[in-house]
Amino acid sequence: MFQPLKGIRVIDLSQILAGPYATYQLAMMGAEVIKIEKPGEGDWTRTGGPLPGLADRRMALGFLGHNAGKKSVTLDLKSPDGLEIARQLLTDADVFVENFKPGVADRLGLGFETLREINPKLVYCSISAFGQDGPLSNRPAYDHVIQGMCGIMLTTGKPGDGPVKVGAPYIDYATGMNAAMAILAALREVERTETAVQVDVAMLDTAMALMASLMSTHLTTGWKPVQNGNEAWSASPSSGAFDTSDGVLMLAANHDVQFRNMCSAIGREDILQDARWAHVAERHANWKSLRETLEQTFLSKPATFWEDTLAKAAVPAGRIRSLDEMLAEPQVSVRGLTREIHVEGHEGPIHIPTMSFKVNGENSTSDLVPQLLGADTETVLRAAGYSQAKLDALRTANVI
Repeated sequence: MFQPLKGIRVIDLSQILAGPYATYQLAMMGAEVIKIEKPGEGDWTRTGGPLPGLADRRMALGFLGHNAGKKSVTLDLKSPDGLEIARQLLTDADVFVENFKPGVADRLGLGFETLREINPKLVYCSISAFGQDGPLSNRPAYDHVIQGMCGIMLTTGKPGDGPVKVGAPYIDYATGMNAAMAILAALREVERTETAVQVDVAMLDTAMALMASLMSTHLTTGWKPVQNGNEAWSASPSSGAFDTSDGVLMLAANHDVQFRNMCSAIGREDILQDARWAHVAERHANWKSLRETLEQTFLSKPATFWEDTLAKAAVPAGRIRSLDEMLAEPQVSVRGLTREIHVEGHEGPIHIPTMSFKVNGENSTSDLVPQLLGADTETVLRAAGYSQAKLDALRTANVI
């Protein structure tokens, strides 16, 4: 199994989505991730959701999808004993991840400068809405708030629709992936320099990076993106959304070779003989008539027919699918994008995501399932040198 992080210990104080998704990536690559949660409560995502039987056990679906392969330790970090335990666990950790509002970790006594004194080779990763500096740094936010602020909602949807949010919390997930990448780079830097590294990952920064081409074009030329519906950013008349006899086809015949292959595949070689559309410049100048001609052709047959036909001609095209349709496709199964786990309190399998890439032909994943709140507390602390008597006293005091 692909486990490049085997032997790496991660102390994870993050909650909800971006942080836990980052440490989930590390766990699937072999890291030992110890998730520290508040006694009696745990991660906010442990409750709620569509399956009350799981939520009652603090094992809700929102938690299960991003926390497999982690050990659960409960600590009251507001108590001196709880803080001391956290510091002790961090003395031999390789990575620390937190997503408090900037300044909170410092007030708790878990700031970067404090922890680098007790662990000079620590990778310290902070995940926040706006980063550790700047005039917005102290503001809290969630995915949809960042979507509203970063500009993406005014490019999504059709003109006149008003702002439209992207359907999935993609900024949260992208921030988690961004953080995981930064942590991997920081681990290599610590190995190279033997010096602690502080990583500052922000949701807003990630959101802006996801719009890199739009941001660069605007800053360079002054161009302002607008709502473009389902059309391609290339503005090619042979790219974008086309109605068919039973659905919508997304097409990307951008450059000349693709355009010519498309015309041949759909049986419209006559388009290539028309002076209005013979070359790229003419196609853009007469885009409306070309678009109408192509739309009439695509309306004659189903989207699946056109998708298969164009694929054989090496022209990028795909029928718009619902989530359930895509998950039923053999491609998803072959790529191994999800796996099944079984959790007490729910009959049948629960599906959780795996790594979004393959290594040596295999999709790496953790064999472990998400743990009940505090399930690993005593095991981890005993390994850290705490006696059973001390553990009993800490539990009685509600420290663990």
